[in-house]
Amino acid sequence: MAVATNQLRIIGGKWRNRKITFSANVEIRPTPNRIRETLFNWLAPHIEGAICLDLFAGSGALGFEALSRGARHVTMVDKSPEVIKTLKKNAVILGTENIDFFCVKFTPKLKNFFIHKFNIVFLDPPFYKNLIGLCSQWLEQQNCLANGAFIYIEAESSLKDLQVPKNWKIHRSKVAGQVRYSLLYR
Repeated sequence: MAVATNQLRIIGGKWRNRKITFSANVEIRPTPNRIRETLFNWLAPHIEGAICLDLFAGSGALGFEALSRGARHVTMVDKSPEVIKTLKKNAVILGTENIDFFCVKFTPKLKNFFIHKFNIVFLDPPFYKNLIGLCSQWLEQQNCLANGAFIYIEAESSLKDLQVPKNWKIHRSKVAGQVRYSLLYR
């Protein structure tokens, strides 16, 4: 049985206007073009050569956009083997090898298995699961972040307190419809 897929467009960089596919899984909520454009405008001075982590990769929109705009390496993590398979296919289509994939379900007890410290983290977990605080504490406790790292957080707009470590400061933040998105720095 064929798996239903959706498409999205990379909006900037060397793969501008290229389309990638992603699973029509109800848990996958790609970051809308308008929000991605704003985010990558915020990150423009920092993206070139960055080592990035997309902790809940889903569609891969954020990780592929980062690579398209000059990131040196992206690590994509998702709990779904189907999602990882699709992400790997997109990487082949785009001709990139600067990417790692891990099929892992996040839990606060997970040990750090990454080989890099990350300059930029995309933290876009499923909404209404109270994962922002757990993930951000885990990133700090497991020593996953480079000094001066940027952390992008996408959450439900009703979430007022991100519950992030005290050494993370909000650099920019906006609300668009049902989404609150923020860029923090460490």
